[in-house]
Amino acid sequence: MDFTELATRLGLALALGFVIGFERGWKERAEGEGKRAAGLRTFSLIGLLGGIFGLLALGGDRLLISAGFVTTGAVMAAFIWREGQREDDFSATTLIAALVTFVLGALAVLGDMRLAAGAGVAAVGLLAYKSTLHGFLARITWDEMRSGLLLAAMTFIALPLLPDRAIDPWGALNPHELWLITILIAAVSFVGYVAVKLAGPSRGLVLAAALGGLVSSTVVTLTLAALARANATRTGLLAGGILASGAVMLARVLVLAGVLNLALAAALAVPLAAAAALQALSAAVLIRRDGRNGVSGTDELVHRNPFLLSEVLRFGAILAAVMLAAGIAQSIWGGRGLLAVAAVSGLADVDALALSVANMPSVTAMGVAAVLVCVGVNSIAKCVYAWAEGGARLGLLLLGFNAAAMAVAVAAWSLVPAVRL
Repeated sequence: MDFTELATRLGLALALGFVIGFERGWKERAEGEGKRAAGLRTFSLIGLLGGIFGLLALGGDRLLISAGFVTTGAVMAAFIWREGQREDDFSATTLIAALVTFVLGALAVLGDMRLAAGAGVAAVGLLAYKSTLHGFLARITWDEMRSGLLLAAMTFIALPLLPDRAIDPWGALNPHELWLITILIAAVSFVGYVAVKLAGPSRGLVLAAALGGLVSSTVVTLTLAALARANATRTGLLAGGILASGAVMLARVLVLAGVLNLALAAALAVPLAAAAALQALSAAVLIRRDGRNGVSGTDELVHRNPFLLSEVLRFGAILAAVMLAAGIAQSIWGGRGLLAVAAVSGLADVDALALSVANMPSVTAMGVAAVLVCVGVNSIAKCVYAWAEGGARLGLLLLGFNAAAMAVAVAAWSLVPAVRL
């Protein structure tokens, strides 16, 4: 290791200590000189100290770094203990931050500088966002925490145990891929739920509806349609919210397809993007015409935790059934059978069929057409659901805009050669 590299690494160690110390010093900037155990200069020196011990240990003497770490920790613990006694503070954050700073300084010299820099940024983020993180903890419920643990168990325990091969004669069901897709959908749903909860109903019905499209635009449609009967004068706003959730749904399908199959996403990009753009524009027009913000009953919108084990297993079962039906239909009847499955699936859900097509060995024009059929059926079905739940005015309004969006999608698929396989 030449002199320039050593100097760069030692400079990084000092910079990491400076950044962490800057955050710690800013938090306690109201304290007078000598009234705090550690601040900007102390943390900078700790980072530099870790780097120097790293330099001294380049010959392979790791015991020296251990001695430096223990000594630094003991000295910092003594001063922080005195500060805690004076202020009746039991927090160990500053002590841990000091120890992390020392280790990062040593890592900057002995290890990968990119890893040291990334870990430093993560450490500063955890320190700086104390209020936000504590506020999140104060608002989270046991059910929501259990959901996070369930996601971790599904991902890191159950997924590696499943066989990564087809287990049916038609080659449609791969347990590993099926469970991975189920995790992906459940995670997207939970992110949408958390986003709605953090944003709060004060952000307005439209924001909640759009975020609800990450979970289920069909659920959003039924929820807002139920509000329509009690808020007949707000039909435009409610229809705009439903259209916004539909636009998000189309974007969600495109993103999920892209995660699993870039070829499918490329083929769907133009028709789905065109339909989503028209729905988003229609939503904006209706909301602007309504001319008012908020509506009674907003608190009822999508506040149920979607990441329940029963819901996850239910979706997994639906996805498996659709994938199996699509595989059988395609092997017996070819593309026409897949279109029939797509039409039936669209009455309730879009993701299962879209992900089934994305999971197929090759993407065909018929597979892309099946996704478009599923999306189209789902969009029109939501108009019928809204009509039944919220009245003819809401249903007809949605039917006009959704039919136009689907017509644009079909035109894009038919007229733009780039989207045809």
